[in-house]
Amino acid sequence: MIQLYTWATPNGRKVSIMLEEVELPYEVHPINIAKGDQLKPEYLAINPNNKIPAIIDSDGPDGKPLKLFESGAILMYLAEKTGKFLPQEMVKRYEVIQWLMFQMGGVGPMFGQANYFYRLEEKVPFAIERYYKEAIRLYKVLEQTLGRRDYLAREYSIADIATYPWVGRHGGHNVKLEDFPNVKRWFDVISQRPAVKRGMAVPKI
Repeated sequence: MIQLYTWATPNGRKVSIMLEEVELPYEVHPINIAKGDQLKPEYLAINPNNKIPAIIDSDGPDGKPLKLFESGAILMYLAEKTGKFLPQEMVKRYEVIQWLMFQMGGVGPMFGQANYFYRLEEKVPFAIERYYKEAIRLYKVLEQTLGRRDYLAREYSIADIATYPWVGRHGGHNVKLEDFPNVKRWFDVISQRPAVKRGMAVPKI
């Protein structure tokens, strides 16, 4: 049984989607980041970086419990554990990893900043323009890539699982998916996956 510590954010939902896709049993522990649950000592003992998500796998390597934080690392671990959504062939494997890093280093931070500054009551025009422009640049990269293939690394993988919940917040960073038809097609296809639907509903709040 995997213990999942999470909240209703794109980073949290990456892991619940993955757990649903690979059909591993898990138990959800909501960490309400608005109330500061991530700062409580019992959670910091699992994730010293006080972010979500984190997992504890009671059946980790060599049968020993494993604590793990950082959503990208968790996705890679679950893929290794189950042999799903991360190819073994080196060229294909690193194509997936590069798109996962693209999400971790670009899509997540930039979309997140755009969402944050659009939500602020006291507007900061420079910041809004900066992060909106970078979000659009990243959407153009996705659009061009998905114009040539069905998924980011050709086959459905942890790269798509990581990127999907962030694109799901497109309204928050003032982006219309209709302006990026290839991204919209990709998003709509993934949205129909039963495991994705279940994972996006975690945690129930």
